[in-house]
Amino acid sequence: MAERIFLAANNPDLGGGEQMLLRHAEVLLDLGRRVTVVSPDRPTDVLDAAASMGADVVPIRADGRRDYLPRLRAWDRAAREGLLWCHGLVPALATTGHRHRIVHLHQDPRGHAQSAAAALARRGALATLVPSSDMASRVADSRAHANWTAELTQLDPVAGWSRDVGYLGRLSTDKGVDVLARAMGRLPTAALLLAGDTRYVSDDDVRKVEQALSALGTRTRRLGHVAPADLFSRVAVVVFPSVWAEPFGLVVAEAMAAGVPFVVSDAGALPEVAGPQHPWVARAGDANDLAAVVTRALEATPEEVRVVTQRARLRWQDEYSPRAGRRRVERLLAELGV
Repeated sequence: MAERIFLAANNPDLGGGEQMLLRHAEVLLDLGRRVTVVSPDRPTDVLDAAASMGADVVPIRADGRRDYLPRLRAWDRAAREGLLWCHGLVPALATTGHRHRIVHLHQDPRGHAQSAAAALARRGALATLVPSSDMASRVADSRAHANWTAELTQLDPVAGWSRDVGYLGRLSTDKGVDVLARAMGRLPTAALLLAGDTRYVSDDDVRKVEQALSALGTRTRRLGHVAPADLFSRVAVVVFPSVWAEPFGLVVAEAMAAGVPFVVSDAGALPEVAGPQHPWVARAGDANDLAAVVTRALEATPEEVRVVTQRARLRWQDEYSPRAGRRRVERLLAELGV
C-alpha cells in the first residue's frame, strides 16, 4: 500500500499557501493516495476544507505560532508514519532534522531571521520546492514547482461593454495598488474596480493606499472579497502592478484561465507566469509606464485581444491548469521515490 502523505499547514486560515496545500491534497486524493492534513486547530478553515474533500485531519491545539511549533514537532516525532510535506516555513522549521520531508516555501524568506530559519528548516529534506524559476534563482538548491488554479470559465474578451480597469488582490503598496491609482489618474475616462481587502496589511500601508485612491474620487469602486470571475466579467482589462518580487502570481494564472486581457508589472515571477510573448508588461513602480501599457491594452483591436488571450489560455492549460498540477505532482513523487 502506498505510504500516507501528511500535508502540514503554515496557518489555520485560508491564505495563498493554504489554498495550494488544499489543491495538493485534492490531487493526491485523486491519485488514490492516503492524505492527512495537519493544521493549528483555530480557526478551522483549513481543517474543514480538507475534511470536506475526504482527507483525514489532525488538529494541533495551539494558541498562535509559538504554541504550534513545539506541538507540531512533538506530534511529528511521535505519530507520523509516512511523508511530511511542509507547506510553509513554520511547519518546515518545526520539524527541522526530521526524516522524510518535503519543504515547500510559497514565499521568499524576508530578512535575516527568516533566511536563517529557512536554511535551518531545509536540513535533511528530500527536496525544497518553490513556485517559480524566478524564486528558485534566489533560494539555493531549490526547484521550481509551479502553482495551479481551479477551473475557470473562459470569457469572450471582446464581447463586453465595459472599458473599466480591474484589480484583484491584497490592497497594499507591495502589490502596487498606490502605483495603479496614480496610473489611473492619467486615464481620466476609466473607472477602477478593486476586488480584495486589507487583511494582513499594516495600518500605515492602508493609509498610503487610501491616500492614493482618494485622488480618483468616484472613479474607484470596491467589490470587496469576490470570486475572480465576478471581477473578470466586469472589466476590459485587469492589472497586477506589484512592486515586490512576486514568488508566483496566482491571480495572473486565473486571468489567463478566464481569457481576460491583463497587464502585469515586471516584478518577480509575474512575467514568467504570463509567458515571454505577453505584450503588456510595465516597469514595476513606474506609474507613467503602467498608464501607457494599460492604455495599449485598452486600445488593442479585437483581433489583437483574441490572439493575446487565446495564447494565454493555452499557456494556462499547459502549465497552470488542474491537469498540469496533477502531472507535476505525479512527476515529483516518482522522482523522489515516494
